[in-house]
Amino acid sequence: MTTELDLLDGVLSHTTTDGIPTLYAPTSASEITAGLFFRVGRADETLATAGITHLVEHLALHRLGLSDLHYNGATANTYTLFHVTGSEEEVVRYLNSVCAALRDLPMDRLETEKEILRTEAAGRGGGPNHQMPLWRYGAQSYGLTSYNELGTWSLTAGHVRHWAETRFTRDNAVLWITSGQVPEGLDLTLPHGTRLPAPAATSALPVTPAYIHGDDGHVVLTSVVRRSTAATVFADVLGRALFQDLRQEGGYSYSAEADYTPRDAEYATLTAYADSLPQKQDAVVGGFVDTLARLRAGRIEQSELDSVRAKLLKMYDVPDFGAASLPSYALSLLLGHRILSPEQRRAELDAVTVADLREVARQAWADALLQVPGRGVDWAGLTLAPQYSQEAVTGTRHPSLEDDKVTLVIGAEGVSLLTPRGPVTVRYDAMSAMTVRPDGARALTGHDGFSVTVEPTLYKGVTPERIAALDAAVPPTAAVPMPAREPDRIPQPRKRAAAPAASGRSTWLWTLGLWAVGLLAAVWGLLCAVITADEASAANPEWDAVVGVWIMWLPLAAVTAALYRARRRRRG
Repeated sequence: MTTELDLLDGVLSHTTTDGIPTLYAPTSASEITAGLFFRVGRADETLATAGITHLVEHLALHRLGLSDLHYNGATANTYTLFHVTGSEEEVVRYLNSVCAALRDLPMDRLETEKEILRTEAAGRGGGPNHQMPLWRYGAQSYGLTSYNELGTWSLTAGHVRHWAETRFTRDNAVLWITSGQVPEGLDLTLPHGTRLPAPAATSALPVTPAYIHGDDGHVVLTSVVRRSTAATVFADVLGRALFQDLRQEGGYSYSAEADYTPRDAEYATLTAYADSLPQKQDAVVGGFVDTLARLRAGRIEQSELDSVRAKLLKMYDVPDFGAASLPSYALSLLLGHRILSPEQRRAELDAVTVADLREVARQAWADALLQVPGRGVDWAGLTLAPQYSQEAVTGTRHPSLEDDKVTLVIGAEGVSLLTPRGPVTVRYDAMSAMTVRPDGARALTGHDGFSVTVEPTLYKGVTPERIAALDAAVPPTAAVPMPAREPDRIPQPRKRAAAPAASGRSTWLWTLGLWAVGLLAAVWGLLCAVITADEASAANPEWDAVVGVWIMWLPLAAVTAALYRARRRRRG
């Protein structure tokens, strides 16, 4: 097959089955497990078609129905996996059924499976780091996991069938089986295709390290680092350091941990997390930052490294190591990541030094995105991620019917929402999706993750003609038709909050205060008139004083009358 896989001789075997690369190794378990990987996932989709891979997975498993067989499917960022555990006969039947369904998906189930996916999404918890991909990658590539599967509203049978024919192919798959031989009777016939590389990562962060505000009780850090043995070790060291600093010594957190997850062939995502009570949040954030600073400075005990290294080396001593490592090797083969023999992995682990960990810590901090509750962390050298767009489009202005300070702009190049703090802009040539409601509402989301919702009921002059012009400017592939809303679900302008009227008591206090100031001004004017009466150079000083007094009294009288009328209206 490949020179790289030859390095694994003695650990596992490899061959091809109906053109699909196949890895297998014996197990002492009474049942065998198999997994069929395809190199397609959520990061390959667009926001407008999000969910199409998940939909193919559901359709492919439908014909299996109710069964005691332990099987399932999973759709991740860069792969889809069909896996099963059972007897050899059951595994063969499962894999054959999946491939037969992929060749001819049961499209009569399309609308039902869409509804099931929407129900599944409604009951799925987001988790404390749910919004991190959105802020890092935007509304595309690896950021799509932060969004709902919009495609479940609009995908047609043609869309789904084409996706299966071009992505779920024999050239884009890898099979692994925990068995000493490939079972007889497999029929994994699939269309020809090409091995698709992992999607290129996009970016919505102009500067790192950066931070965003999140929910109370959670501090989360993500960073993209190069895949390496040192980075794997560092994730474990970081988790132990956070646990020691934030839980054992500080007593601020219950959970404090870190994780290393491969993203594609070259990069992995490092995630660190700590929880806290609301009154301890500032302490957790400070301790979190201090722990990372300590690791960046290289203040890592050799004993910490040795402990983690010993733990990781133990996995090579587990029974049936070849069978246990099949999923990892199959995924590396699928993504194009380097294949290392167990001996090479052990050698790399032995070679990791404290200096290597310090370098990984510096890389992780340089690319960090930190989610914090409450106050910001500018003091730690992080920059707040962009909250507004850099510029606004020009076009027809539609004032908000709820807030005089907010204006919607619909232009030839995009839409902008002008707010006192800055604009939010979505350009048509950089748009991920636009949902379309029959009542005229439109929600536009740009590649950078910024969104603008156009509700005709909330802005002045957003006529059907303006909506039609907007629709004509948007790429058809980005439009996602949505169902009609119930009338009570269509937003209506909130009544503007009137300035609170003064109470009767405060009205008269204002009146008395103003008249007191007026009387003092009058006395001052008369005194000035008396003092200057005998001065030969003063022309008609008494008249000047009288005019000055009346100039000040007239506004006071007008204010008093206005307050009195307001008080009468309030009583009425």
